[in-house]
Amino acid sequence: MALSGCAQICKCILILFNTVFGLVGFGMVALGLWLRFSSVTQRIFDVNLDTQAFVIGIILLIVLGILMFITSILGNCGACSESRCALAAFCFMLGLLAGAEIAAGVLTFQNRGKAGEKLSEFYQTVYVQYVNTAGDPSMSITLTFFHKMFECCGILGRVLEPIVKETCPYEGIVQAIVTPPCPSVIPNIIDTKASAFLGGFVGIAAIMICALASACILSSGIKHSQMEPIVQYTGSKFVY
Repeated sequence: MALSGCAQICKCILILFNTVFGLVGFGMVALGLWLRFSSVTQRIFDVNLDTQAFVIGIILLIVLGILMFITSILGNCGACSESRCALAAFCFMLGLLAGAEIAAGVLTFQNRGKAGEKLSEFYQTVYVQYVNTAGDPSMSITLTFFHKMFECCGILGRVLEPIVKETCPYEGIVQAIVTPPCPSVIPNIIDTKASAFLGGFVGIAAIMICALASACILSSGIKHSQMEPIVQYTGSKFVY
């Protein structure tokens, strides 16, 4: 039997959500594999300080991407084939991911001071590695990412920084003068924007919960459509 209008809308929402969700998961896996095995970034793993934390972060990125991709496949299979079993597995996986998303946001918010310090220490390690390797390309890419993300430059600031100026953002003389050093900026930005990070985590979890609700409504609609009797008219009476 045909699904109700509400169930049909939820089916379309799920297909759209899982398509985007799967693409994001695939992108995370591709990025994690590139960071781990690319020759451009391979030298990052030679850094002694905080290398283990960096490797663990990349592994978590790959695992999370795989889980998201598998979850999206289950969701699309359940929605397209109207399979309640696939939808149940999708709800279970998505519920775990939403819970992990909220937990990650809360932990990041609670440990924002320590997280900022660790990130600052990692930046200084990459800086030293860049100096020791005479401008290694992988270190240059990493430093450029840090400088643009946190709008800082080196360990002395752009005006006094003699080594990594080419990796720092430059938007004019005034901007160059006021660009601060990274070791002091990174912890402050992490601390001041912790609420925004938490809001981002919770917002993503809320979208997942909306998709979870849509899957539950669709599953209920499938159940009701399967329970409806099939009526046939034989000419003289209705046969159920």
